[in-house]
Amino acid sequence: DRPGLRAFYVGEGVKRAFLFQTLEVGVLVATVPQLGISVLPRSRFAEKHGTEYLYVFHSMASTHMIYEPDGFDHYDTVFCVGPYMIDEVRRREEIHGLPAKELVEHGYGRLDAILAERVAATPTKPSGDAARETVLVAPSWGPTCTFETVGVEFVAALLDAGFRVIARPHPMTDKKDPAAIERLVARFADHADFELDQDIAATRALHESDVMVSDWSGAALEYALGRERPVVFIDVERKVNNPEYAELGIEPFEVAVRDRIGAVVAADDPSGIVGAVRDAIDNADNWAERLRTVRDESIFNVGDSGRVAAAAIAAKTNAFLARVR
Repeated sequence: DRPGLRAFYVGEGVKRAFLFQTLEVGVLVATVPQLGISVLPRSRFAEKHGTEYLYVFHSMASTHMIYEPDGFDHYDTVFCVGPYMIDEVRRREEIHGLPAKELVEHGYGRLDAILAERVAATPTKPSGDAARETVLVAPSWGPTCTFETVGVEFVAALLDAGFRVIARPHPMTDKKDPAAIERLVARFADHADFELDQDIAATRALHESDVMVSDWSGAALEYALGRERPVVFIDVERKVNNPEYAELGIEPFEVAVRDRIGAVVAADDPSGIVGAVRDAIDNADNWAERLRTVRDESIFNVGDSGRVAAAAIAAKTNAFLARVR
């Protein structure tokens, strides 16, 4: 019902490709990588109208390991989460002779939302027996990730140790490998301390938990820098969608920051998760200042990214309108 806003659902496949191919628009803002490929083309009218394509990230992870090599090559403007992204994008442009994109020092909206909720929220942990220490297991998705490989063993170890466990699989796990979730349900559905949470957009589990267990998920960065609590990482194989990522000579942010925001447990050692989680919970207060330091060093405009992005988008929209009027 908001004036000036028209919402509609496009879907995937041919319908989406046709829409993108025929759009007549001044400014397009997207969170979908790989603009410019056949299923997500730039519009045939883009040059005629001077269309500007703007990319906004939906993860704080680096641009060059978990994304396809050409993930951002065909955008005109990229809204960067932190200084590391500027270095990565510029280095790829240099290596491959790509035109220089406009890079906006943006930040990350979901981080800002988690911080605001943390300040405003009253404690949400259940009362009674359910108030026991809660572990949120929220890994990434893909054939090498936790729930697709060793998740059942690690959840079992945590439950056996007396922790309450919330398992939050990525929606793409449900889409690409539903059997991974079925294995969790088959093993733990009747366990009083196990909960399956498939609402990834909600933040209840983030604020209700005492610690997160993850792998290469961007959610781990959101948790550590938003909740200011450490993460325990299961050291499964790296999630790599760009096998040439090392050509940049820049260590991905999610790799470089791991030891600064939590602890790492070997993927073949389910028993090791218990001690690591216990240590993370017992020393959570000692981590808070270190996590704030990482956040302040690494992320643009903490708490203010929405205003920054809106101003940049509005300026581009006004410039377009001034040209066509």
